[in-house]
Amino acid sequence: MADENGIKITEDGPYEVSASVPLHRQTIETGPDGASLDWKRTGEYDAEPNYYLCRCGRSANKPFCDNSHEDADFDGTETADRDGFVAKAEKLEGPRYHLLDKEDLCASARFCDTYQTVWKEVEQTDDEEVAEIFLKQVSCCPSGRLVAVDASSDQIVEDRREKRISTTQDPAEQCSGPLYVEGGVPLTGADGEAYEPRNRMALCRCGASGNKPFCDGSHIEIGFSDRD
Repeated sequence: MADENGIKITEDGPYEVSASVPLHRQTIETGPDGASLDWKRTGEYDAEPNYYLCRCGRSANKPFCDNSHEDADFDGTETADRDGFVAKAEKLEGPRYHLLDKEDLCASARFCDTYQTVWKEVEQTDDEEVAEIFLKQVSCCPSGRLVAVDASSDQIVEDRREKRISTTQDPAEQCSGPLYVEGGVPLTGADGEAYEPRNRMALCRCGASGNKPFCDGSHIEIGFSDRD
């Protein structure tokens, strides 16, 4: 059984979700040029209090597991770095805000380069308008790869979110994206060891990530769809 209000990764199998963590649908809202602008909630699933989400990408009942991983001989081995985010992230300093960046968590949602890239904007955060855009782009990063830090206090700048999991759609790339996990939902590995609680995580559900359980953008390369 998964931890209370949490996600338990099963060995070479699905994500087991317990204690009624809400399961939503979200899509990336895009501009005329296809740039990622924001997240839009598009619905909610009628999920059981305890439910299983497909991790191999082959279920005919996505996002829920139908045991297709057994026939597919799915290898769900977790290879992601479990060290703390702050200790391993690169720090880029700016006048008002700094940026923490842990590149191996990238889910390729592209909010980081909607205007200038966040890596350029961080250097201009003494400009109120640039700072506002910078914070919005960072907060939309579903994987938590990017985190803003107040330069004066060295404290992370981020509103706490309600616990929820969302399936995602990427209309610009014409594919379905990862599971977007918000609000510090506990995540436990198949070995029983807990991952660091994060306000934003992107979990692979196409089965192709090289950084399991986290998304590495492979869903775009393989054209993953949850609408088979």
